Amino acid sequence: GSVVGKISSVDVSPCLKQPCELVKGESYTVNVTFSSDAASQTSKAIVHGVIAGVPVPFPIPNEDGCKSGIQCPIQQQKTYSYINQLPVKTEYPSLKLVVEWELRDDNNKDYFCFKFPVQITS
Repeated sequence: GSVVGKISSVDVSPCLKQPCELVKGESYTVNVTFSSDAASQTSKAIVHGVIAGVPVPFPIPNEDGCKSGIQCPIQQQKTYSYINQLPVKTEYPSLKLVVEWELRDDNNKDYFCFKFPVQITS
């Protein structure tokens, strides 16, 4: 799903095994290193929890990629480190799902898109 970028590495921390065990009330760090194939003044993160094939918006504290470790404007052929938090609210149900994380450019194209399985627990 990465249209105008290429992922070098993805790190979700702490995540010791797959699926990542996310404890309600805790926050997790997502760190993505990627290279850009397109210039952009802005970047916006969009996160979904995919439950039974249905994407449900998963709110994050800051969707602005330019405030998440990336120095904007984004330039072509440069490598960036995107760092953000994934808070797990106490009211979330305990279930298995897939988290889909995208970072988009000015034209709404994905610098990166990746998915990772999680288990939300108490």
